[in-house]
Parts: sequence; structure tokens; C-alpha cells
Amino acid sequence: MKAFEQKKDQLISKKAFYKRQLLFFFYAFSLLFFSLLIGVLGYKYIAHLNWMDALLNASMLLGGMGPVNPLISNSAKLFASFYAIYSGLIAIASFSLLAAPLFHRFFHHFHLIED
Repeated sequence: MKAFEQKKDQLISKKAFYKRQLLFFFYAFSLLFFSLLIGVLGYKYIAHLNWMDALLNASMLLGGMGPVNPLISNSAKLFASFYAIYSGLIAIASFSLLAAPLFHRFFHHFHLIED
């Protein structure tokens, strides 16, 4: 299956579009889950937080809120810095994955009307 139809192709059915949107939702969810796992493991083993605090800190950073627990060691602060930058990029990437099928369908429909 092609990811997206070309300009010369007809608009796909609503059922196929919903299937594509669900697939891209799965991609975005997988990316967020994998990123959360990286953060939890990093906070657990680098910052030496317990599992719940590691999950809380990783979730808060991934959600754009910021860390909760103070970090003592330089390695933990370094990890948190890079994870914060990574989390910002992942937020943009996951939104892009969710929005791509919607924007593509809109612009493809627009081009069909134009022709």
C-alpha cells in the first residue's frame, strides 16, 4: 500500500482514509511510547529515581511541563537536558504524524477541484 496517493490519483474513500489515519495514530503512539520508555529508563538508571518518579519526570518532560524532582548529579542534569530537547522534537514529530493524512487529504481534494 502506498502511503499517499499522487496528484493524478483519485481521492481515496473515507474508509481507506480512516484506516490511514488510524495507522498514523499508531505510528505517533509508538513513537511517544518509545520516547517515554527512554525517559523512564534514563531517569531510573542515570538520575537514580524510583520507578514512579522516573515515570512522572519523563511524562512531564514529554508533555512539555518540565521536570518535577530536583536532580543532584551532573550526569542526571545532562540527561535531562538532552531528553528535554528530544522531547520537544518528538512532540513536533508526533503532531506531524497525526496531521499528515489530514493535510494531505485537504490539499489533494483542493487540487482535484482545481483541475
